[in-house]
Amino acid sequence: MDLEDKLREQIKDNSILIYMKGTPYEPQCGFSARTVQILIECESQFSYVDVIENSDVRVSLPKVSDWPTFPQVFINGELVGGADIIAQMHESGELKKLIDSVES
Repeated sequence: MDLEDKLREQIKDNSILIYMKGTPYEPQCGFSARTVQILIECESQFSYVDVIENSDVRVSLPKVSDWPTFPQVFINGELVGGADIIAQMHESGELKKLIDSVES
């Protein structure tokens, strides 16, 4: 299994997954920090992958997701978006509804 297949599997196996720079405890960029904070505010249980520690993931994931930047948030195997989209969905209440539907 190549890395792109492993990434697809990882996305499928985690109901909420964020590929980010750093960790939720020590984000390494403002966009990742903001996105993690929003996921926490939505009281979600999420998994993460640090793309700084895993540079091969940082190179390969955009080929899988067709999204060039980080963070990338996947919910139920689908790319939801990056920091701006997550923030807009949070403000509208749409993100919390989506997360609640996953976790119920």
